[in-house]
Amino acid sequence: MTYPLSQISEDIGVDFHGEDITIEGIHTLSEATSTQLSFFTDSKYASQLADTKAAAVLIDEKHAKLLPSGTIALITDEAYLKLALASKFFAHKLENGTSEPTVGEGCDIDKSVSFGKNVTLGDHVTILPGCYLGDNVTVGSGTVLHPNVTLYHHTKIGAECMIHSGTVIGCDGYGFAHTKLGEHVKIYQNGNVLVEDRVEIGANCAIDRAVFGTTYIRKGTKLDNLIQIAHNCDVGEHTLCAAQVGLAGSTTLGRNVVMGGQSATAGHLEVGAFATIAGKGGVTKSLEGGKTYAGFPAIDHKMWLRLQAKMMGLLKGKK
Repeated sequence: MTYPLSQISEDIGVDFHGEDITIEGIHTLSEATSTQLSFFTDSKYASQLADTKAAAVLIDEKHAKLLPSGTIALITDEAYLKLALASKFFAHKLENGTSEPTVGEGCDIDKSVSFGKNVTLGDHVTILPGCYLGDNVTVGSGTVLHPNVTLYHHTKIGAECMIHSGTVIGCDGYGFAHTKLGEHVKIYQNGNVLVEDRVEIGANCAIDRAVFGTTYIRKGTKLDNLIQIAHNCDVGEHTLCAAQVGLAGSTTLGRNVVMGGQSATAGHLEVGAFATIAGKGGVTKSLEGGKTYAGFPAIDHKMWLRLQAKMMGLLKGKK
């Protein structure tokens, strides 16, 4: 889907001056191409303005002068809200109706399974009753989908994966812009989810598609039941997450991270490779790899144990 920039600008209520161009999507300042729209809402990303390749940027007047000469500035004091309005242009069109998938050799597919358009299955894929695979989904060879798994459009599942009952992959991330009156405007989630090879995902998990770009579950990762992974997360190779773990948006986990039951992260942070987060740990800032953390906010595990001992001592000493 492509649209003239003049049409997008008029629809979202931003003045547009200059030569009209065609826009085919939205992305971040650092990732946008010469046919994509981008946005600027946080001064900590000001250093990215001079190097952006975006065709046009939703931006406040103060920072517009930092854009490259070839990038069109769409001046607004509500760039995030205008982004939300523009995202609807590029949302995948949902339609009822099914078509036959492209199926490899030796697949076992229950007759109750529903398919969207342009679904591709590798060899020896097993899909049990009640599953739904949306438009442009691909599933690698040897993968098993247990009953009632849902794969939203453009989801990509690798080879030799196992996905347990009730899990939903590719659902919309929780993203809204807010008007000055406090109304909430949906940001359409136009990215996808990529699950790499040999991943196992437990029952009743939810993995959100990216706003734009991709949510990654890297190879060899094992997820327990009842886990939430938000949009644009990147879960590193061979990560282990116990039940009820929650990752907020744009969390990055290095390889071989271990997260205990009911532990969670705030968004836009990194946990280094081979780190361990104890059960119920709350990660509120980026953490180094190779260490064990506990508590809320999560701190070095040995320090947390000393803190608990001191607190207990104070309680016992109080008469």
